[in-house]
Amino acid sequence: MDTLLLRIFVSTIVVSLLIFTILLIKKLLNQHMTVKAHYHVWYFLCIPFLAAFLPWNYFRFGEGVRYLKSLLPINREAPLKSEGMNGVAASQAPNSDLLHDFTVSVNKSAPDFVYHTLFIVWVIGVVLFAGAAVYSTYQIYQIKKSAAAIDDQKLNQLLEACKKMVGVKRNVRLRETSLISSPITFGIFQPYIFLPSKTREEFSLNELKYVLLHELHHHKSKDLFVNYVMWLVQIMYWFNPVVWYASKRIRNDRELACDASVLNLLDESGYIEYGYTIIRFADKKQGRPFEQIAPGIGGTKKQIKQRIQCIASYSKDSLLLKWKSKVIFAVLAMVVLFLAPFTNVIASPNDVYQFSGKNAVYEDLSAYFKGYKGSFVLYDSSKNQYQIYNREMSEQRVSPDSTYKIYSALFALESNVISPNNNNQVWDGKIYPFAEWNQNQNLATALSRSVNWYFQNTDREVGRKPLQDYFHKIKYGNEDLSGNLDSYWMESSLKISPIEQVQLLSQLDENQWGFKAENIKAVQKALFIDEQRNGRLYGKTGTGRVNGKNVNGWFIGFVDKGEDRFYFAINIQNKDGLAQGSKAAEIAKQILHDKQIY
Repeated sequence: MDTLLLRIFVSTIVVSLLIFTILLIKKLLNQHMTVKAHYHVWYFLCIPFLAAFLPWNYFRFGEGVRYLKSLLPINREAPLKSEGMNGVAASQAPNSDLLHDFTVSVNKSAPDFVYHTLFIVWVIGVVLFAGAAVYSTYQIYQIKKSAAAIDDQKLNQLLEACKKMVGVKRNVRLRETSLISSPITFGIFQPYIFLPSKTREEFSLNELKYVLLHELHHHKSKDLFVNYVMWLVQIMYWFNPVVWYASKRIRNDRELACDASVLNLLDESGYIEYGYTIIRFADKKQGRPFEQIAPGIGGTKKQIKQRIQCIASYSKDSLLLKWKSKVIFAVLAMVVLFLAPFTNVIASPNDVYQFSGKNAVYEDLSAYFKGYKGSFVLYDSSKNQYQIYNREMSEQRVSPDSTYKIYSALFALESNVISPNNNNQVWDGKIYPFAEWNQNQNLATALSRSVNWYFQNTDREVGRKPLQDYFHKIKYGNEDLSGNLDSYWMESSLKISPIEQVQLLSQLDENQWGFKAENIKAVQKALFIDEQRNGRLYGKTGTGRVNGKNVNGWFIGFVDKGEDRFYFAINIQNKDGLAQGSKAAEIAKQILHDKQIY
């Protein structure tokens, strides 16, 4: 929910800035743009809107988004290949601490009810304005239902002649109704032109020609489609007055562009007659909701006055002016198209991992997860096969919590902040909620007891930029360390999916990143939990606690069975605050037992 709100917030800022940019360009370059260009530049509003809200992941554009995201901080380094690290020694005693929960609560500044309230308010607004759009469309269909076909042969012949002048080849149906006071046009797939009753009696055939030319140009310019898109933008950003102002300007520019297209087909003597025809609709009733969807020749007195002024000063566009408009349009297009993908990157936390699933078997393990939402991923390296329960949750990135400490330890070793033989840290005397934390620590005890202050110290010594480089190098989840350096891994910016957790464990075991072999061994040794006749178990739990509730439970690791390795990751969530790492470990061990793996 907060992700969606972030997307809406960022995209509305971008859309607002783009509106201001368009208005500024229109003002500063007013004399260097054609009337049509003044209208067409508004089309760019659709690009950041689509970039922010279309589900690009379902179009498999994830790689492109990840590439763009990699440009924002530091470019990634290619992973290096090295010899495997099989056969980790496990002579130490069993370490049950690794299965306990050592975690502290994260207090969110904005409680969940704030997000819920904002989301509900936004949804109510969307529903109301969507309802208004549906009602407007219903009004149009009521008009269509009540309208009668016009059998006037001369008028139908005039319509065909006007279609040839405008260049419209589609069949356009001409109808007459008493439900409107000004001509309108409607229908994307089946075009209609509706005339008010008595229009034929009150207007000459020549005046009707101008009406038909105007309405046909709306069809040719796809203005009805543009209207629907703008309605969608208004519905999504109903709370943004800048968007509503832009919508009003778009409608005005649309009519000015349509007038210019009509005048371009007439000689100068027709300009005055066309202007008088428009004036005759100035006093007609305006402002009905459907008129935002169905454009027409009429308008408010203020709008008609502006249009008459433009008609009075109209001159056909010179070749130079057309080229200037094209250049301005092209430059703005390049800027918007370049920035739009970054809009999506900024607005989206990149919270879904796209898994190919080609070497995966999906199974139902729901019986193990009673009372919890959860996922389980198992990778058999000898068969190169995944066994996955709940694919959706297995691809969903969530906070790694204390499971990240595996890699924090590795990065500290690689940076020479600590070493396999010298990794002690002195407790500073600060009282922590667990007695196990209130003493000096080494790498093994810090990992097994999940001692926050130990890894916070090493992270600070490594530094944010080197850490970011390491996370890029191993491609850890969303690679986002924008949160506080002491807590980016605790229900904050850094997120990873269960499938990625398993993939990283396999890459760690094979040392695909070219790290020092002794550092890999030191980390793996610290992850040792227990040994049985059929194998050795390594792993790390993680618990996410927010405002005193356990919302996220992890257990990740691998089973070493000599020649065979089984890498696993389990994640559980519970709305009642019962999701914790120790429970995840309990479920995982039962699954591994029933699969006869451990």
